[in-house]
Amino acid sequence: MMSSPDPHPPTPAPAPTAHSLDQKLDAVARHPFRARFHLRGRDLATARLKGPSTIRWHAYDLVAKRLAPAEPYKDGRQTPYRGHPVFVAQHATATCCRTCLRRWHGIPKGRELNRAEHAYVVDVICRWIEREVAGAS
Repeated sequence: MMSSPDPHPPTPAPAPTAHSLDQKLDAVARHPFRARFHLRGRDLATARLKGPSTIRWHAYDLVAKRLAPAEPYKDGRQTPYRGHPVFVAQHATATCCRTCLRRWHGIPKGRELNRAEHAYVVDVICRWIEREVAGAS
């Protein structure tokens, strides 16, 4: 017997606001390890030179390759500490591995990130970079 489709499919979570992202970033930044990370030198210059739209595209691509799979290659060691503003931001925002995503953002391990989770991670990273660039000016 076939079941009928759900007449009320789940609605996607609303996109996070800048205020809600700021609250999350402020909470994560209270952790001493996370508070050590800031954009400096070449990483800061790259963020300024490339601009927010290119950095967002890079973040989306890097998260897709290194974090979105159910079992990322070398999970827990896949994110360098420098070399791109997104890498620094991932450590500062606890979006560097699936364990940190689970612990700090409530995104479970063992399954691929869905579209909304992927967008959320990119939003967190890009908001942190935006705040760093503004603060360094």
